[in-house]
Amino acid sequence: MVVDPKHASVNGRKRSQRPQKSHREVADELRARIRSGALRPGQRMPTQAKLADEFGVERGAVRQALRILQSEHLLTNVSKGAPATVAPDLGLTKALTGPAAPPLPTMVALAPRIADAFAAPHVEVDALCLTSVSLTLAIGEPLRQIHAGQLKPAKVDVRVMLPSRDIDLAFPTPVESSADGRLQRRWLAHRNAQGQVLQHNLLALRATHGIDVNVTFRALPFTPPVKLYLLNGMEALFAYYTLTRRKEEIDHEHLEMYDATGTQSMLFAFEQGAGLRDTTFVEQSHLWFNALWETISSELTLTS
Repeated sequence: MVVDPKHASVNGRKRSQRPQKSHREVADELRARIRSGALRPGQRMPTQAKLADEFGVERGAVRQALRILQSEHLLTNVSKGAPATVAPDLGLTKALTGPAAPPLPTMVALAPRIADAFAAPHVEVDALCLTSVSLTLAIGEPLRQIHAGQLKPAKVDVRVMLPSRDIDLAFPTPVESSADGRLQRRWLAHRNAQGQVLQHNLLALRATHGIDVNVTFRALPFTPPVKLYLLNGMEALFAYYTLTRRKEEIDHEHLEMYDATGTQSMLFAFEQGAGLRDTTFVEQSHLWFNALWETISSELTLTS
């Protein structure tokens, strides 16, 4: 007898009597089946109820496991009512995600991951950066998909930490210490403008689509040497700000400075469930971000 895969259990076995698995163990097992070919690209997964019965876990654990695999681009349609589907192009997925994935420039790697994060019912984005320009640009794609009716999250929470206006920036900074404060003033105007655009575009979703949106900024008492993005509690994207010495015309004068191009910083991706190293990095990144948010950061107003 031929059994339609979409009506079969994942591996044909009945629910075992072993001790209850964690959501990470469920994700590990399903990931292994996808990568081995037991679950084929484009194949519909069993329902959450069937998976819960097979693995002997609650449906909440199944949902967490499926979201892990969605964050790794191994599954699609996880947030929709129908059963999830194995991603149609696993060759590309393996190249871009997981412990062996190469780092990519921020503007290559960030936008598609932000778009994937917005497929969840509750979107959570935390960012620590110098100006938020990369985040503002990356959020443009999910906003377009929301306006096109392709995405409809119920809630969006965005938290952003940026350097305080009251500190002397480590960078961008003039090579000659005797230079005036033009670089600091230009950075501050850029920080505020980018933050205002990000805030306005997200908050507009309340009026246009009835989405519960919260956008909060906090000020750091130091210049961050790295940038960090945390997506839905499942993924951490990390990059170094690498300084270079360059010249730029400011107020009709060429000023030599030390600066970093954040949009080109190489972004490393770490994912929950992709192994102990990745899972620990994601968890520790959340602890670090929350500690800064709740202790030494302060209220930030996006004004000059």
